[in-house]
Amino acid sequence: MLIVSGSNFLANETNLASSGSEDRAAAKPDFAFESLRSYLDRTWLRCLMLLLFGAAVRVPAIQGELIWDDQFLAHDSPFIKSPLLTLEAFRHYLFPDSFAGHYRPVQNISYILDYFVWNSDTTYGFHVSNILWHVASGILLYFLLQRLLVSLTRGTAVSKGAATLNNRGARLRSTLSFVLALLWVVHPVHSAAIDYISGRADSLAFVFSAGAWLLYLRGRGINRTGLRRSCFIAAALSAVLALGSRESGFMWMTVFLLHVFLFEKHLSLRRKLHVVAVCVCITVVYFGLRQLPESRPDSAPVAAWPAPVRATLMLRALGDYGRLLIYPGNLHMERTVFEPGTFRNHESWRGAASIEYLSIAGLGVLAVFVAGGLWRGRGQHARVFGAGWFLLTYLPISNLVSLNATVAEHWLYLPSVGFFIFIGGVLFDLPVQYHRLAAGFALVALIGFSARSAARSSDWTTAETFFERTLAAGGSSSRAGVNLALIHSRRGDYVGAERLLRKVLQISPVYPLARNNLADAVARQGRTEEAQAMLNAARDEANNQRKDYTRTWIASFNLARLLHGQKDDTAAVALMEKVRAEYPGTWDLISFEAELLRSTQGPGAALGIVEEFARNNWWHRGAALALGRLHSERGDAAQAEAFFRKASWLDVHDVEALNLITLLKIRQNRLDDAFQTQRGAIARQPTQPRQYLMLADILQKMGRVDEANTTLAQAVRLQAIVTPAVAAN
Repeated sequence: MLIVSGSNFLANETNLASSGSEDRAAAKPDFAFESLRSYLDRTWLRCLMLLLFGAAVRVPAIQGELIWDDQFLAHDSPFIKSPLLTLEAFRHYLFPDSFAGHYRPVQNISYILDYFVWNSDTTYGFHVSNILWHVASGILLYFLLQRLLVSLTRGTAVSKGAATLNNRGARLRSTLSFVLALLWVVHPVHSAAIDYISGRADSLAFVFSAGAWLLYLRGRGINRTGLRRSCFIAAALSAVLALGSRESGFMWMTVFLLHVFLFEKHLSLRRKLHVVAVCVCITVVYFGLRQLPESRPDSAPVAAWPAPVRATLMLRALGDYGRLLIYPGNLHMERTVFEPGTFRNHESWRGAASIEYLSIAGLGVLAVFVAGGLWRGRGQHARVFGAGWFLLTYLPISNLVSLNATVAEHWLYLPSVGFFIFIGGVLFDLPVQYHRLAAGFALVALIGFSARSAARSSDWTTAETFFERTLAAGGSSSRAGVNLALIHSRRGDYVGAERLLRKVLQISPVYPLARNNLADAVARQGRTEEAQAMLNAARDEANNQRKDYTRTWIASFNLARLLHGQKDDTAAVALMEKVRAEYPGTWDLISFEAELLRSTQGPGAALGIVEEFARNNWWHRGAALALGRLHSERGDAAQAEAFFRKASWLDVHDVEALNLITLLKIRQNRLDDAFQTQRGAIARQPTQPRQYLMLADILQKMGRVDEANTTLAQAVRLQAIVTPAVAAN
């Protein structure tokens, strides 16, 4: 009903003259219809619908597990564990141990807020936040489209000289803005940006970029100098936050300038140049922030494709994206439009015909955009701007430059807006008799997109479901195969893990993670010598593979663990010393070597390497905890407590450090202090029986028997609740 009511505008124009001759019986239904339509035009109701539709189609993923990069970004990352680390987020890349130079401190700060509120053990909170950021993007898009369509379709009703028609033109623009925003919100191609916790960067950049644009437009309409400047300053700050959320903020800025220079006809050149100057200042601030990180990621390997290959891939990607926007049937991570053997000989060209239709589809998309831009009419400017928006934001993801994939569904989060604006421009010039048909298509699209989004959202419920469906849908990624094999290993299915990993190595024979995990699966089946031979071979090739793969040190790490399991700690320590020198500053290596040294030579031998790492990385909770343990073992209770206390500050939900402080104080017979500390641990973890058992023990030692019994009973009650839940999982 919402869609149809807005589309009747042109059809009703021809009936304005005869409306006064209607009889009283017919007037009542018309009045009721107009009242209903006026009610449905209310902004708050439309925003509520965007919220409800946007949230409803993503419900299946809310209880989803941590998948892929989620494990690090929403759980393991040391930078999200405390609000004290908010500023520290600006001094690090998103993935410190990666080729990717993603500088996204705002994304990390959003995880800090989630962790503070939800804790990383309750992933639904992170998923709810993702949905809210996406819905906020849709609502801001609705408001932005309302403003943009005024400039892109200005004069559509003014030419008839009727105030009533002007009002109906405004109603059409408002309704069309809502419908386009609603279709965008429920579109299933955005799944990886919403259902995947790690995909949040897209919606963060969208919220702050769209917010900056709206603040700028609002500021232009304010006469009071102070308020106007405040709006402009807020817009600039929001733009900086957008850039700190994702690099696509630059494409937002490009589209914004395109609109200012080509479609804001009433702005003087001087004011437009002022806008450019502010954009330049924002860019300078952003690149200044990017200089804060001390360590830089290594350069990723770049595909040296010749120009014809790159042009072909650009067309294929455009064809794939166009198909996904219209018919999002086959959605999965790890998409690709590149077949490595395609360009070697004539046979390989013929063999790749199954995906070459995408090149033709890409040419078709270009042809449609060109034809729409040349088609004269009231919606021409909207079509030109929509096509320009899409193509400009498509260029960085088009394979014009090498990225970590040839195509990715979530990369359409921003370009898809241009696609919908283009469709809106087409609707403005449809003949009147087709408007009801267009409304019907919009309703069918809304239902179809919503159903497909809900089905796609269910892919993210468990890691196993996600990887199995990714591979079944055509994802041929070695990473997906390795992750699925790891799931098999964790549940003890080492034979299944070995089978999967050997398949991966048939495709990528030197993939380090596959080789190392295969060695682990083989070792756990009792074939130790075979596993050791694999790890030795991987260790020998690690230095040659560093330019193509990250974490190549893991072969040496696993080999040292294998030696430790064979009681050959001398060889394990020697190996760890060597690999730590080759890969300095890697905590996994330092912590394992420190544990080897502690167990063989005592805590004093391990203290040095941990202290050096902690000095260079004050924010690292694991290092603070390790130092506390080492000092405690050496008998230095004061130093141990100081480091445990620091570890508790660096993780606002940490109880391990508080429990260790409690044990320290019990050993010192400082029972009152131990009682207070343990109460703090319970405040952080109020549903864990272990915390109450420790408190009951302290109360018993203090002679407060009745309180100890009450606390013990609480632990028993919680245990009765927790045990069935754990068994069910």
